[in-house]
Amino acid sequence: MSNRAILADNDIPRQWYNLAADLPHAPLPPLGPDGQPVKPEQLAAVFPMNLIEQEMSQERHITIPDEVLEIMLRYRPTPLHRARALEAALKTPARIYFKNESVSPAGSHKVNTAIAQAYYNKQAGIERITSETGAGQWGSSIAFACSQFGLECKVYMVKVSFEQKPFRKMMMKTWGVDCISSPSMETQAGRDILAVDPDCGGSLGIAISEAVEAAVTDPTGKTRYTLGSVLNHVLLHQTIIGLEAQKQLAAMGERKIDKVIACVGGGSNFAGIAFPFVKEKINGADIDIIAVEPASCPTLTRAPYVYDHGDVARMTPLMAMHSLGHTFMPPGIHAGGLRYHGMAPLVSQTVVEGLTRAVAIQQLECFEAAVLFARTEGIIPAPESSHAIAQVIREAKQAREEGKERVILFNLSGHGLMDLSGYSDFLDGKLSDHSLSDEEMAKGLVCLEGLPKPAGR
Repeated sequence: MSNRAILADNDIPRQWYNLAADLPHAPLPPLGPDGQPVKPEQLAAVFPMNLIEQEMSQERHITIPDEVLEIMLRYRPTPLHRARALEAALKTPARIYFKNESVSPAGSHKVNTAIAQAYYNKQAGIERITSETGAGQWGSSIAFACSQFGLECKVYMVKVSFEQKPFRKMMMKTWGVDCISSPSMETQAGRDILAVDPDCGGSLGIAISEAVEAAVTDPTGKTRYTLGSVLNHVLLHQTIIGLEAQKQLAAMGERKIDKVIACVGGGSNFAGIAFPFVKEKINGADIDIIAVEPASCPTLTRAPYVYDHGDVARMTPLMAMHSLGHTFMPPGIHAGGLRYHGMAPLVSQTVVEGLTRAVAIQQLECFEAAVLFARTEGIIPAPESSHAIAQVIREAKQAREEGKERVILFNLSGHGLMDLSGYSDFLDGKLSDHSLSDEEMAKGLVCLEGLPKPAGR
């Protein structure tokens, strides 16, 4: 009775998979201030050209550099687990598998693209990196990656998470990185926000504005910005998760996968496990692929598909995506990585084209699911990952009610050992649910007026 599938080092995928090559309709391009498609040179002050080429690539497969694989092999291939204890607790005929991305140095999937981005920046002659982070998983991941390639790094962390998750800050500091509470007085974007709201709890949109500003205003030209989600090249680097999972499920004797589930905030861990299976679905496979988001930040389930900026200060290009509006201020839920106002354009397009679907779940149900998972499988999941687990439990119960066997795969995007304050609040009855009201949503969408529309979608 096998509980885990572990690939040998020489079985690690050697190429990333680019879904843009196989979508039924070509992805809509990002737009500049003039409403025209952005040209590569317009992004050169923000990203190195080698990553810009990946961002705009239509190649189906892109080779992973040996230097990147060398570092990734310290923790990859990650194990695929059969969640037998959870199955037994739920009395379900479903077979539940999870990809365990919590075994990375920073404890989450984010390291997969952090290593790649640090490598490509180093190759381009960049010396310093700026970035943002919500819950701190991305911040600690890029901190680790920069330490491996000798890059300086500064991370702007959303204030509410900066105060909730002190050990994430300590991880970054241990790897030699400055972590700044955002909004801050270090940038014009931060000062503008604080002038209006001195007690602002921050958002990923604000932190992105600060990090981009810090990069593009460096007079030496040796600083670039990195992003932990949303962009095409970030999602590309994460597909190693799903590519490994396909091999591991085959090794476990599974030939038909019914459900693929992951939480979704900006889109990276969802894309990482889902996109290789989306390719199978495009080619005729019958797979239900589900993105799970918080009810308090219902980007895919309630927000319109629009062109919007990725940040508050509108320093990023306009991207075709589901968005609550770049001025949206999310509530301070503990799943800090799921509080982004927008969604990865490629993930948004899979929803628009009916290849994936989205559900929104309340915070309390997610923590209940996380506690059940911890008490059965033994791993305390990140609050973000608990959203996927909550949906898995729904699907497993449905399989039980219908008396049908199903194969369910989900991504455990990270552990929750740095998020125990959230568990403490939940277990002490201090947490509550929050649904975004129509009035709150309408207020956030005002900033979209006058922006271009994604024609024909």
